[in-house]
Amino acid sequence: MTETLLAGLIGHPVAHSRSPALQQAAFDALGIAARYELWDTPAEALAARIAALRQPGYLGANVTIPHKAAVIPLLDALDPLAVRLAAVNTIAREAAAESGSVRLVGYNTDVTGLRRALAERGAWTAGRRMLVLGAGGAAQAALGVAARESAVVWIAARRLEAARAALDAFQRRAQADALALSDRGDEPDHAIALDDAERLSAALATTAVLINATPVGTRDPDASPIPVALLRHLPAEAFVFDMVYNPPETALVRAARALDLRASGGLPMLLYQGADAFHLWTGREPPLDLMRNAVGIAP
Repeated sequence: MTETLLAGLIGHPVAHSRSPALQQAAFDALGIAARYELWDTPAEALAARIAALRQPGYLGANVTIPHKAAVIPLLDALDPLAVRLAAVNTIAREAAAESGSVRLVGYNTDVTGLRRALAERGAWTAGRRMLVLGAGGAAQAALGVAARESAVVWIAARRLEAARAALDAFQRRAQADALALSDRGDEPDHAIALDDAERLSAALATTAVLINATPVGTRDPDASPIPVALLRHLPAEAFVFDMVYNPPETALVRAARALDLRASGGLPMLLYQGADAFHLWTGREPPLDLMRNAVGIAP
């Protein structure tokens, strides 16, 4: 009898996730005996949950809020991108070459997932200037995309010091890569407090791509990380992307579309980061069309 392998989502909370539908559709389509589960894991249980992945019967895991940074010390190795971003959203099991024991390796597939989602929607038509709402693990994916797109970045967070720390880390990485992102001339500090409506309005006025990397709006169709009235400051060609995907149309996306702005919820990013994770776990090419249908993404 074939053993059913396990993969799952580690976070707290996770009940809202669409990842089970996405990944189970792929496992079933390719005849892989595996089951994808939701593993709600408070901080005090994180070490035990990661340790369990070393046992037989596991394929790996996805990681979501609030553990994308906290899992790093519990892993054996990191992919270079995960090192640079200090954020992990996928854990894969690999056999150690010498001992044959299991190593847990952390990856960040959020960056490639978000970049592909933005590219297929022509998000950059208004230029290479990005405003990121949030400064946590999800925001690191947006910053990773910004680096690859040579975009100038603003970061707005609930705590101004968190926005400044994330921005400083982004600039250090950009300078290490010899990217011309730190020369902002006489422009003001690009770290903003989320409750600073005046500075947010000024930043929005020159923003090409607005990214919500906070969990605000999850399971609440009326919640928005910023007052939706501020979206009127965005240029007509700006693109709004909300990483929140449940509900599929958040208050932020709905308000942007009401202003005739292009906007998307987070399901396309979920699809592409999940497909990359599937490949890391199985070595198989993910059935993208089936995965897309499983979470209700229109062609």
